[in-house]
Amino acid sequence: AVNLVFPSGRSTTTGGSYRLTEMADSGRVKHDSPSSSPGPRRKRTQQSPGSKARYSVNAPGHCFRRVTLTKPTFCHHCSDFIWGIVGFVCEVCNFMSHEKCLKHVRTMCSCMAPTQVQVPVAHCFGPAGQKKRFCCVCRKHLEGSSALRCEVCELHVHSDCAPFSVSDCRVCHQDGGQDVDTYQHHWREGNMSSGARCEVCRRTCSSSDTLAGMRCEWCGVTAHASCCIIIPPECGMGRLRNMILHPSCVRICSRNFSKMHCYRISENSHHSEMGNSPVTSKETQSTGSPDTGKQTLKVFEGDDAAKRNQFRLVSIPRIIKNEEVVEALLRAFYIPDEPQDYELQSYSQQGLFTDDIINRNGTPDNKPIFKDTVSDSWLLRSKPREVEVMKIYPGSLNGQEILLDKLQEIRKTSLRQMNQTRFYIEESRNRVAQVNLLLGGFPTQLDREEYTHLLSEHLAVKSKSVSAVLFSGAVVLQISCFSEAERIYMLAKDTSISGKQLYSLVIPEIMQSKLAKGSCPLLVFVNPKSGGLKGREILYSFRKLLNPHQVFELTSGGPLPGLHTFRDVPHFRILVCGGDGTVGWVLGVLESIRHKITCPEPAISIIPLGTGNDLAQVLRWGAGYSGEDPYNTLLSVDEAEEVQMDRWTILLDAQDMTEDGKVNGFLEPPKIVHMNNYFGLGIDAEMSLDFHHAREEDPDKFNSRFHNKGVYVKVGLQKLSHTRNLHKDISLQVDRKDLELPSIEGLIFLNIPSWGSGADLWGSDSDSRFERPRIDDGMLEVVGVTGVVHMGQVQSGLRSGIRLAQGSYIRISVNKPIPVQVDGEPWIQSPGQIIISAAGPKVCMLRKSKTKQKKQSGSLKEGRSDSPAPSDGGQ
Repeated sequence: AVNLVFPSGRSTTTGGSYRLTEMADSGRVKHDSPSSSPGPRRKRTQQSPGSKARYSVNAPGHCFRRVTLTKPTFCHHCSDFIWGIVGFVCEVCNFMSHEKCLKHVRTMCSCMAPTQVQVPVAHCFGPAGQKKRFCCVCRKHLEGSSALRCEVCELHVHSDCAPFSVSDCRVCHQDGGQDVDTYQHHWREGNMSSGARCEVCRRTCSSSDTLAGMRCEWCGVTAHASCCIIIPPECGMGRLRNMILHPSCVRICSRNFSKMHCYRISENSHHSEMGNSPVTSKETQSTGSPDTGKQTLKVFEGDDAAKRNQFRLVSIPRIIKNEEVVEALLRAFYIPDEPQDYELQSYSQQGLFTDDIINRNGTPDNKPIFKDTVSDSWLLRSKPREVEVMKIYPGSLNGQEILLDKLQEIRKTSLRQMNQTRFYIEESRNRVAQVNLLLGGFPTQLDREEYTHLLSEHLAVKSKSVSAVLFSGAVVLQISCFSEAERIYMLAKDTSISGKQLYSLVIPEIMQSKLAKGSCPLLVFVNPKSGGLKGREILYSFRKLLNPHQVFELTSGGPLPGLHTFRDVPHFRILVCGGDGTVGWVLGVLESIRHKITCPEPAISIIPLGTGNDLAQVLRWGAGYSGEDPYNTLLSVDEAEEVQMDRWTILLDAQDMTEDGKVNGFLEPPKIVHMNNYFGLGIDAEMSLDFHHAREEDPDKFNSRFHNKGVYVKVGLQKLSHTRNLHKDISLQVDRKDLELPSIEGLIFLNIPSWGSGADLWGSDSDSRFERPRIDDGMLEVVGVTGVVHMGQVQSGLRSGIRLAQGSYIRISVNKPIPVQVDGEPWIQSPGQIIISAAGPKVCMLRKSKTKQKKQSGSLKEGRSDSPAPSDGGQ
C-alpha cells in the first residue's frame, strides 16, 4: 500500500488516465505478515485504564496484563494448560498466554486484524450447529442460540460479536476486473478437528479447550500460528483440487447484490444485530451500582449505529483519566486507533454538556476527575484532523470520488466502517457489466414470444438491455445494467403468474478457457427436506469443502440453475444428496436439457437421504446417510467407477370411465413418467399411497427413516385382512406375448435388484428360464406378490417374489381404477393402457469402489462435519 497524506482543508481529485476508487465488502483478500504493523501510526499508549501494567509482544494490537487465574485455563498460543495462578490476558480479545509464550505470540488481536485485510469481504452468517466451538472475535466458548457461523468459511462468532468480526471471507469468484489465477492460503484460526497435526513440525495443533491452531479453508492444511508463516503462501487446493471449481474460473458481476444473493443462500432472522450487546472485557461487565466505583456508558460508534439503536454498554471507573475513557471505548469497538484522535459527544435533546469530563478530552492537565452521573447515550466521534492519511492499493473497481469528502462521510456514519474502508488506484477503462438472472415459475410449454410477453407485462423487461435464454417454465436473462438487474431480481420475488410465485437467482458464469486441463468439477445438488436436518448440515459442509458456486439447494429453483451454470464445462460429475425421488428429479431435468450442455452424460453419484434409497444401495452408497465425514465422502466420489443404467418411459393413456363401464365422453391426456428403480401396481402401491397421505397430513413427524418405516409397518398391518384379485383386474403383455397371471395382489417391474428399502425381490437363486438381472441389460424383471405377509417375508429375507417374466417392452391393460407407484411416488390410475419401454440412451451412474478408503486422522466421528481431514499440504 502507498500512504498518501493530504491537508484536510483541500479537496483532492485525480485526473489523467488513472483514478482512485473505494471498496468495502468485496474482492480479493490478502493477509500481510502477522508481524508487520499497519502503516505509519503513532506508538500506542502503554498505560491502560486503572494504571495497570501492560506487556509488549511481537503480535500487533494486544494489550496484555497479568491476571490471577481462578479456574483451569489453557494458553491460546501453545494450547497447553497454564500451571500456577498467574497468566497473561489481552484486555481486548481475551487472548490468554503463558509468560514464556508472550514473546512467541504471532496471532493478531481482534482490533488489529481488520487493518491487515486489503479488501474486506463480507461473511454470510447463519445459525450455528450443535458442536462445541469458540468465538473468533472474543475467543470465548459459543453457547445457545446466540452462536452464528459463516455459510461460506469457517468463522464462528457470537451474535453480539458478529459486527466486530474481520470481513475476510473466502473469495470464491472473479468480479470481471483484476482477475487472478493463483490463490494464497486462506487461514482461519481454531475450531479444527481433533488430532489435526501441524504441516511444519508434525505436532498436534488442534485443541478442544481453546481457540488455537490455523487451517487453510481451501486445501485443509493445518499448522500452528507460529508455523504457518513458514508454509509457502500459494495454495494448491489440496486433495480435492480436481473436484473443486477453482475461483479463477468463476465470474460474477455482483455489484448491488449481497453474497447471500450470489450464493443463493436464503437470508434469515439469525443475522447479527449489535443492539444492547455488552462488551466482552471483564472490566466492562460491572453492574454500575454505587458501591462498585463504576459508571456505565451507553455508546454509539456513529450515526448509523444511533439510527439503528445499536450500542455498547461500557462500564468504566468513576475516577479515571479522560484519555483512558476514550481508550476503553475504542477497545470495546475493536478500533486500534489513538484515543487523542477521538472524543465523546452527548447524544440527547439538550445537546452537549460542556462541563462534562467525557467531553473534555483535550484538557491540558488531563487530571483524574470524579463524576457521579453521565448522560444516557453518547456518540464516539473522530476529532477534526489537520492531516488525513489513507492507504491506496492497486485494484480494479468502478467509481470516482472526492476522497477527503468520502472519508469524512464514512467516518461520521460509522467508525468501524471507516476502519475497514480501502481506496484503490486503477486504470480508467470502460467495463461491460453482465448479470445473469434465472427467473423460474412461469407456465410450461410456451413459445419464445409468449415468454417475452410475460416478461414485458409483469416485469417490464426492456429488450434492449436483456438477452434471454429460454427453458420450459424458466428464463435466463443476461442483463448489461446493474440497476436493471437489481430491479428485476427484487420485482420477480413479489410477482405471481397464474397463481404461482416466481423466483429469481443470480447465476455465476464459468469461464471454460480457465479450467485446468483434466479437471472434472463436481456439481452438487442438496435436497434439505430429505433426511431431516442432515440435508441442511451436508449443504453447509459442502459449501466449506468446495466452492459454494458449485453447490445448489434444490428448494431454490430445482436442478436447472446448477445445470445451466455448468452448461459449458466439458467434463463434470454430479452428486445428488437426497432420496431416490430426488435422483429421478435431477435425471429428468438433465434429460430435458441434455442438448444444451457441453457434457451430455455427466456421471451421477448419490448421498442417500431418503427412506428407501434402493438405487443408492445398488450403487454401494449405503442404505442411508448416518453422519459420515463429508471429506471422505468426496474422496469416495472421486474414486468411484462409472456404470451404465437403463431408464424407462411409462406411457399412461387412460380413459375416465363410470361405474357401469361406459365411457362418459371425457378422455384424459396421455401421461408420461420416467422410471429408474421400479413400477408397482396393487398392494405395494396402495401401501405407498396410504403412507403418502399420512405424510401430507402431518409432514413434521416424518423426519427420520426409523419413523417412516414404522409408519409403513402400521399401514401394512391394517391391510392384512384385505383380499384382492389383481390378476382379474389387469392383463399383461411382455415383449408382445400375453402372460397369464397367477393369483396375486401386487405386480412389480424391477429395473434394479433392490426393492422396499433393500429387499431382493427377484431372489438370488439361479433359474434356467431367466437371465441374471443387471441394471444395464435393457430388460425389466416382472415379479408378483401374494399379499402383505408375502411382502413382509421378502423384506425379512425369508422368501423372494414370484418370478413371472423378463422383457424390454411391457403393455398393461387396466380394467378399473388401481393404485400405482413409480419409484415411490403413488397415485390412483384410471382404467386404460400402460406401456413401458426404454427411454433412449442409458444414464451414467457412479458406483462406489470396493476399495476401503484409508482412514483419515481426525476425520471420523470426532472430526468436524464441516471441514476436511489433513491434506497433502496444498501441493
